[in-house]
Amino acid sequence: MKMRQVIEASSLFLGLPPREIDEIVAIVIERKYQRGETIFFEGDPGIGFYMVGEGRVKIFKMSLNGKEHILHIFGEGEPFGEVPVFHNQPFPATAEALVKSTVLFFPRDRFVQLVIKTPSIALNMLAVLSMRLRRFASQIESLSLKEVPERLAGYLLYLLEEQGKEDSVDLEISKGQLASLLGTIPETLSRIFAKMTEEGLIEVVGRRINIVDRQGLEAKRG
Repeated sequence: MKMRQVIEASSLFLGLPPREIDEIVAIVIERKYQRGETIFFEGDPGIGFYMVGEGRVKIFKMSLNGKEHILHIFGEGEPFGEVPVFHNQPFPATAEALVKSTVLFFPRDRFVQLVIKTPSIALNMLAVLSMRLRRFASQIESLSLKEVPERLAGYLLYLLEEQGKEDSVDLEISKGQLASLLGTIPETLSRIFAKMTEEGLIEVVGRRINIVDRQGLEAKRG
């Protein structure tokens, strides 16, 4: 992984001149995690934020009965844990490497100094946080108002846009993890996949989901 390339391509630092990218690269600490290794726990002090260099990271919370609920899954170039940087508050959830991952750590104090010097970083961060807020609002609406088939249809359409594809998506997480992300259980999710296949909306080939009837899927999403 080339740290500079990941930073330059990230929406957080997009458009910054080379000199400012150099200053950002200078404060970054590269950390490596094995699959299943915890990056930070809920309640840990927010002494900085992170960006996925390689691999995938899940953000999740545990219920009182020990059930895991995945909030987000982040891939290359995506920042996470950034809100505590400005609030100086503990992390509100736990982060764990889904696969062997390289993560970039931005120490809070040094990053804040850069933001003061370079206001354009703050503007980029505002844009990222606004997009994240919209995603949270959509997720809350989906979990509270929509049934599981609608949530799955919405997620598959989201992946189409995210992966830039026309008629298929690749699931980069297990179906068990997807069930947690959608607020259901694996058995229910499997039944819904089978039902959508019977309805001619999708075709499941391993972790690849072929979108057979996009209009039908959009109608299912509601």
